Amino acid sequence: MSEPFPIRFDLVTFDTPSTEVLAAFWSEVMGLVESEREDGDRWIVLSDKQGVRRLGFQRGAHRPGGTHLDLVCSLDNFDAEHARLLGLRATETRPVRRESYGMIANFVDLDGNAFDLCAYH
Repeated sequence: MSEPFPIRFDLVTFDTPSTEVLAAFWSEVMGLVESEREDGDRWIVLSDKQGVRRLGFQRGAHRPGGTHLDLVCSLDNFDAEHARLLGLRATETRPVRRESYGMIANFVDLDGNAFDLCAYH
């Protein structure tokens, strides 16, 4: 009998001409470590401390998409994490907002991929 969902999620992959730069950026943002590399810098994978593959970077043309990553931290750490992301050269696309659920900051990474930093009550 076949499985009900034969396709499963593996990891988020960024197509980028600058795999090493973008992998280093996201490694710092997420505390991930390089776990795979092929053909110099053609393919780089970052994994968490348990070895679970989380993000991939494949050399190719950058194609901004309609999706983004949501990152979360505590309200107590929001200001420090916001400053850390700016220090890593993320670009803020809107001013920080206080919402009914907590705080949110909207960013793009070094290739223009959108992501948010959220902190919930």
